[in-house]
Amino acid sequence: MFDRKKAEDVFRNYAAAYDAADPKIALKIKHTFRVAELSERIAKSLALDEADRDLAWFLGLLHDIGRFEQVRRYGTFFDRDSVDHAELGADILFSDRLIDSFPHDGLPEGWEETAETAIRCHNKLKLPEGLDERTKRFCCILRDGDKADIFRVICEVPFAQRAGRSLAGLKQAEAASDEVMAFVYRHVCVPRAYVHTEFEANISHCCMAFELVFEETVRIVREQGYLAAMLGETGETALQKQQMEELRSELRIAGICV
Repeated sequence: MFDRKKAEDVFRNYAAAYDAADPKIALKIKHTFRVAELSERIAKSLALDEADRDLAWFLGLLHDIGRFEQVRRYGTFFDRDSVDHAELGADILFSDRLIDSFPHDGLPEGWEETAETAIRCHNKLKLPEGLDERTKRFCCILRDGDKADIFRVICEVPFAQRAGRSLAGLKQAEAASDEVMAFVYRHVCVPRAYVHTEFEANISHCCMAFELVFEETVRIVREQGYLAAMLGETGETALQKQQMEELRSELRIAGICV
Protein backbone atom coordinates (compact mmCIF):
# COMPACT_ATOMS: atom_id res chain seq x y z
CA MET A 1 0.00 0.00 0.00
CA PHE A 2 1.24 3.49 -0.86
CA ASP A 3 2.24 5.47 2.24
CA ARG A 4 0.55 8.84 1.79
CA LYS A 5 1.53 10.00 5.26
CA LYS A 6 5.21 9.54 4.49
CA ALA A 7 4.77 11.28 1.14
CA GLU A 8 3.13 14.25 2.89
CA ASP A 9 5.96 14.39 5.42
CA VAL A 10 8.61 14.47 2.69
CA PHE A 11 6.73 17.24 0.89
CA ARG A 12 6.34 19.30 4.08
CA ASN A 13 10.02 18.87 4.93
CA TYR A 14 10.95 20.12 1.47
CA ALA A 15 8.62 23.15 1.72
CA ALA A 16 9.92 23.95 5.22
CA ALA A 17 13.25 24.98 3.71
CA TYR A 18 11.55 28.03 2.20
CA ASP A 19 10.33 31.24 3.85
CA ALA A 20 7.15 30.33 5.72
CA ALA A 21 6.44 34.02 6.28
CA ASP A 22 6.06 34.56 2.54
CA PRO A 23 2.32 34.27 1.77
CA LYS A 24 3.18 32.87 -1.67
CA ILE A 25 4.80 29.85 -0.01
CA ALA A 26 1.76 29.26 2.23
CA LEU A 27 -0.46 29.62 -0.83
CA LYS A 28 1.38 26.88 -2.69
CA ILE A 29 1.30 24.46 0.23
CA LYS A 30 -2.48 24.79 0.50
CA HIS A 31 -2.86 24.59 -3.28
CA THR A 32 -0.75 21.43 -3.39
CA PHE A 33 -2.97 19.51 -1.00
CA ARG A 34 -6.14 20.76 -2.65
CA VAL A 35 -4.94 19.60 -6.08
CA ALA A 36 -4.02 16.21 -4.62
CA GLU A 37 -7.56 15.83 -3.21
CA LEU A 38 -9.24 16.99 -6.40
CA SER A 39 -7.10 14.77 -8.62
CA GLU A 40 -8.02 11.76 -6.49
CA ARG A 41 -11.71 12.68 -6.71
CA ILE A 42 -11.49 12.85 -10.50
CA ALA A 43 -9.70 9.49 -10.57
CA LYS A 44 -12.45 7.95 -8.43
CA SER A 45 -15.08 9.27 -10.84
CA LEU A 46 -13.32 7.31 -13.58
CA ALA A 47 -13.50 4.11 -11.49
CA LEU A 48 -9.72 3.76 -11.40
CA ASP A 49 -8.26 1.17 -9.04
CA GLU A 50 -6.58 2.00 -5.72
CA ALA A 51 -3.04 2.15 -7.13
CA ASP A 52 -4.10 4.53 -9.88
CA ARG A 53 -6.03 6.68 -7.41
CA ASP A 54 -2.90 6.85 -5.26
CA LEU A 55 -0.90 7.93 -8.31
CA ALA A 56 -3.44 10.65 -9.14
CA TRP A 57 -3.19 11.94 -5.56
CA PHE A 58 0.62 11.74 -5.67
CA LEU A 59 0.77 13.75 -8.90
CA GLY A 60 -1.18 16.51 -7.19
CA LEU A 61 1.28 16.46 -4.28
CA LEU A 62 4.27 16.75 -6.60
CA HIS A 63 3.03 18.99 -9.39
CA ASP A 64 4.10 22.40 -8.03
CA ILE A 65 7.41 21.49 -6.38
CA GLY A 66 9.05 23.95 -8.75
CA ARG A 67 7.01 26.88 -7.42
CA PHE A 68 9.01 27.09 -4.18
CA GLU A 69 12.34 27.58 -5.91
CA GLN A 70 10.69 29.90 -8.45
CA VAL A 71 9.51 32.20 -5.65
CA ARG A 72 12.88 32.11 -3.90
CA ARG A 73 14.77 33.00 -7.08
CA TYR A 74 12.38 35.39 -8.80
CA GLY A 75 9.68 36.48 -6.33
CA THR A 76 6.84 35.77 -8.76
CA PHE A 77 4.56 33.00 -10.01
CA PHE A 78 4.60 34.44 -13.55
CA ASP A 79 6.53 31.90 -15.60
CA ARG A 80 6.89 34.42 -18.43
CA ASP A 81 8.96 36.65 -16.15
CA SER A 82 10.97 33.92 -14.46
CA VAL A 83 11.12 30.22 -15.31
CA ASP A 84 8.77 27.46 -16.44
CA HIS A 85 7.84 26.14 -12.99
CA ALA A 86 6.69 22.77 -14.31
CA GLU A 87 10.00 22.10 -16.05
CA LEU A 88 11.90 23.31 -12.99
CA GLY A 89 9.86 21.05 -10.70
CA ALA A 90 10.32 18.03 -12.95
CA ASP A 91 14.08 18.66 -13.06
CA ILE A 92 14.26 18.93 -9.27
CA LEU A 93 12.29 15.72 -8.86
CA PHE A 94 13.62 13.51 -11.65
CA SER A 95 17.00 14.94 -12.66
CA ASP A 96 18.18 15.97 -9.19
CA ARG A 97 16.34 12.88 -7.84
CA LEU A 98 14.31 14.46 -5.07
CA ILE A 99 11.77 11.80 -6.07
CA ASP A 100 13.96 9.19 -4.36
CA SER A 101 13.02 10.73 -0.99
CA PHE A 102 9.36 9.86 -1.54
CA PRO A 103 7.78 6.45 -0.99
CA HIS A 104 6.72 4.49 -4.06
CA ASP A 105 5.61 1.05 -2.85
CA GLY A 106 2.06 0.43 -4.00
CA LEU A 107 2.20 2.70 -7.02
CA PRO A 108 1.41 1.15 -10.41
CA GLU A 109 4.08 -0.12 -12.78
CA GLY A 110 5.60 2.65 -14.87
CA TRP A 111 4.53 5.34 -12.40
CA GLU A 112 7.73 7.34 -12.55
CA GLU A 113 7.69 7.95 -16.29
CA THR A 114 4.00 8.84 -16.10
CA ALA A 115 4.63 11.21 -13.19
CA GLU A 116 7.48 13.03 -14.92
CA THR A 117 5.44 13.56 -18.07
CA ALA A 118 2.37 14.74 -16.15
CA ILE A 119 4.36 17.20 -14.04
CA ARG A 120 6.29 18.62 -17.00
CA CYS A 121 3.06 19.05 -18.97
CA HIS A 122 0.66 20.27 -16.29
CA ASN A 123 1.05 23.95 -17.19
CA LYS A 124 1.46 23.63 -20.94
CA LEU A 125 -1.11 25.09 -23.32
CA LYS A 126 -1.44 21.72 -25.09
CA LEU A 127 -0.29 18.19 -24.35
CA PRO A 128 2.38 16.85 -26.70
CA GLU A 129 1.38 14.56 -29.53
CA GLY A 130 2.01 10.85 -29.29
CA LEU A 131 1.26 10.22 -25.62
CA ASP A 132 -0.15 6.77 -24.87
CA GLU A 133 -3.73 6.78 -23.58
CA ARG A 134 -2.80 5.92 -20.00
CA THR A 135 -0.23 8.72 -19.72
CA LYS A 136 -2.61 11.15 -21.38
CA ARG A 137 -5.33 10.24 -18.89
CA PHE A 138 -3.13 11.02 -15.89
CA CYS A 139 -1.93 14.25 -17.51
CA CYS A 140 -5.56 15.30 -17.96
CA ILE A 141 -6.49 14.33 -14.39
CA LEU A 142 -3.69 16.50 -13.00
CA ARG A 143 -4.40 19.41 -15.34
CA ASP A 144 -8.10 19.35 -14.45
CA GLY A 145 -7.40 19.14 -10.72
CA ASP A 146 -4.97 22.03 -10.97
CA LYS A 147 -7.38 24.24 -12.93
CA ALA A 148 -10.23 23.53 -10.50
CA ASP A 149 -8.20 24.81 -7.56
CA ILE A 150 -6.72 27.73 -9.46
CA PHE A 151 -10.25 29.17 -9.61
CA ARG A 152 -10.25 29.12 -5.80
CA VAL A 153 -6.81 30.72 -5.58
CA ILE A 154 -7.86 33.55 -7.88
CA CYS A 155 -10.91 34.29 -5.75
CA GLU A 156 -9.19 34.04 -2.38
CA VAL A 157 -5.75 35.56 -3.04
CA PRO A 158 -5.27 39.19 -4.14
CA PHE A 159 -3.89 39.58 -7.65
CA ALA A 160 -0.93 41.65 -6.43
CA GLN A 161 0.13 38.83 -4.12
CA ARG A 162 0.02 36.29 -6.93
CA ALA A 163 1.82 38.56 -9.38
CA GLY A 164 4.61 39.47 -6.97
CA ARG A 165 7.44 41.34 -8.69
CA SER A 166 5.71 40.95 -12.07
CA LEU A 167 2.95 43.37 -11.09
CA ALA A 168 4.99 46.38 -12.16
CA GLY A 169 5.20 45.06 -15.71
CA LEU A 170 1.44 44.89 -16.29
CA LYS A 171 -0.24 47.64 -18.28
CA GLN A 172 -3.60 49.32 -17.81
CA ALA A 173 -6.20 49.15 -20.58
CA GLU A 174 -9.91 49.79 -21.05
CA ALA A 175 -10.54 46.34 -22.48
CA ALA A 176 -8.96 43.03 -23.40
CA SER A 177 -7.26 43.00 -26.77
CA ASP A 178 -8.91 41.58 -29.88
CA GLU A 179 -6.30 38.83 -29.83
CA VAL A 180 -7.31 37.75 -26.32
CA MET A 181 -11.01 37.82 -27.17
CA ALA A 182 -10.34 35.70 -30.26
CA PHE A 183 -9.32 32.85 -27.94
CA VAL A 184 -12.60 33.31 -26.02
CA TYR A 185 -14.59 32.86 -29.23
CA ARG A 186 -12.55 29.78 -30.13
CA HIS A 187 -13.22 28.27 -26.66
CA VAL A 188 -9.57 27.69 -25.81
CA CYS A 189 -7.05 28.85 -23.21
CA VAL A 190 -5.25 32.14 -23.76
CA PRO A 191 -1.48 31.82 -24.29
CA ARG A 192 0.50 33.72 -21.66
CA ALA A 193 2.26 35.83 -24.29
CA TYR A 194 -1.03 37.59 -25.05
CA VAL A 195 -1.77 38.59 -21.44
CA HIS A 196 -0.57 42.11 -20.63
CA THR A 197 -3.12 43.50 -18.14
CA GLU A 198 -4.84 42.36 -14.96
CA PHE A 199 -8.18 42.22 -16.79
CA GLU A 200 -6.69 40.05 -19.53
CA ALA A 201 -5.28 37.79 -16.82
CA ASN A 202 -8.79 37.41 -15.39
CA ILE A 203 -10.20 36.62 -18.83
CA SER A 204 -7.46 34.06 -19.42
CA HIS A 205 -8.09 32.37 -16.08
CA CYS A 206 -11.80 32.01 -16.83
CA CYS A 207 -10.94 30.54 -20.23
CA MET A 208 -9.32 27.55 -18.50
CA ALA A 209 -12.86 26.24 -18.05
CA PHE A 210 -13.19 25.72 -21.80
CA GLU A 211 -10.56 22.99 -21.70
CA LEU A 212 -11.70 20.98 -18.68
CA VAL A 213 -11.69 17.35 -19.75
CA PHE A 214 -13.80 15.42 -17.25
CA GLU A 215 -17.45 15.79 -16.29
CA GLU A 216 -16.46 15.41 -12.63
CA THR A 217 -14.23 18.46 -12.88
CA VAL A 218 -17.05 20.56 -14.31
CA ARG A 219 -19.19 19.30 -11.42
CA ILE A 220 -16.48 20.32 -8.93
CA VAL A 221 -16.20 23.78 -10.46
CA ARG A 222 -19.96 24.28 -10.21
CA GLU A 223 -20.01 23.09 -6.60
CA GLN A 224 -17.17 25.38 -5.57
CA GLY A 225 -18.71 28.47 -7.12
CA TYR A 226 -15.38 30.20 -7.69
CA LEU A 227 -15.68 30.41 -11.47
CA ALA A 228 -19.17 31.87 -11.07
CA ALA A 229 -17.71 34.48 -8.72
CA MET A 230 -14.97 35.32 -11.22
CA LEU A 231 -17.53 35.76 -13.96
CA GLY A 232 -19.50 38.00 -11.63
CA GLU A 233 -16.62 40.49 -11.68
CA THR A 234 -18.03 42.53 -14.53
CA GLY A 235 -15.06 44.82 -15.06
CA GLU A 236 -14.43 48.52 -14.53
CA THR A 237 -15.23 49.96 -17.97
CA ALA A 238 -18.16 49.58 -20.36
CA LEU A 239 -15.98 47.58 -22.75
CA GLN A 240 -14.81 45.26 -19.99
CA LYS A 241 -18.41 44.66 -18.90
CA GLN A 242 -19.35 43.83 -22.49
CA GLN A 243 -16.42 41.44 -22.87
CA MET A 244 -17.25 39.65 -19.61
CA GLU A 245 -20.82 39.14 -20.82
CA GLU A 246 -19.47 37.75 -24.09
CA LEU A 247 -17.24 35.38 -22.11
CA ARG A 248 -20.19 34.17 -20.02
CA SER A 249 -22.18 33.60 -23.19
CA GLU A 250 -19.39 31.57 -24.79
CA LEU A 251 -19.02 29.43 -21.68
CA ARG A 252 -22.76 28.69 -21.78
CA ILE A 253 -22.47 27.73 -25.44
CA ALA A 254 -19.61 25.39 -24.50
CA GLY A 255 -21.80 23.75 -21.83
CA ILE A 256 -19.91 25.23 -18.89
CA CYS A 257 -22.96 26.56 -17.10
CA VAL A 258 -22.02 27.94 -13.69
